[in-house]
Amino acid sequence: MTDNTPTILIAEDEHKLARLLTNYLHAKGYRCHHVDRGDLVEPWLQDNHADLLLLDIMMPGKEGFDVCRDLRKISSIPIIILTARVEQVDELQGLDLGADDYICKPFEMASVVARIRATLRRSQQLTPTQMSQEFIELVSDSAKLRINNHEIQLTAAEFRLLDVLHSNTGRIFSRDQLLDRIHDDHRVVSDRTIDTLVKSVRKKINAVYSEQVLIHSVYAMGYKFDF
Repeated sequence: MTDNTPTILIAEDEHKLARLLTNYLHAKGYRCHHVDRGDLVEPWLQDNHADLLLLDIMMPGKEGFDVCRDLRKISSIPIIILTARVEQVDELQGLDLGADDYICKPFEMASVVARIRATLRRSQQLTPTQMSQEFIELVSDSAKLRINNHEIQLTAAEFRLLDVLHSNTGRIFSRDQLLDRIHDDHRVVSDRTIDTLVKSVRKKINAVYSEQVLIHSVYAMGYKFDF
């Protein structure tokens, strides 16, 4: 493997499954590392580099949702949740906390690889360009929003959503249009995913700038960005 080989951190307390994932991903050209406790994820990432995190929810030490929440305060690493929880409320919670994708167990290894490739491809599309509009600046290479002299870390999906809306200020996008632009791998995704992303971005913006709404809901139509 070369220095450009993508590195995957697998956070999974089922050792047999972790070995299967490691062996399969290694055969597909990925470098893998494994931790079996939730409270080991952040320390590992502080000392090492990973291009993507496969994160189980039910782990000793620290639950995956808490890991995801805390990581999003300091990192934009792509996160794919692997879990036996199949309720939509759990999926929406994971996405609301900043996960990029959500895969329910049991799963096909080929499906996991396809999701990894799609997630990495989207994260790598954040090219080092900058778009400025008055006091708002989107920084593509780090997936950050600078607003009102504050810097906000966004997930890859949040950044793509805001990029589409901000680059087309005043234009109304339906949920389906936003899904097509944000998720380019043609998988089935609920339109509630867009609502969850909008809610998350609004919350992050409101934490530093609450003078006006920037992402507007347009009844029966969708969303738009405007001042």
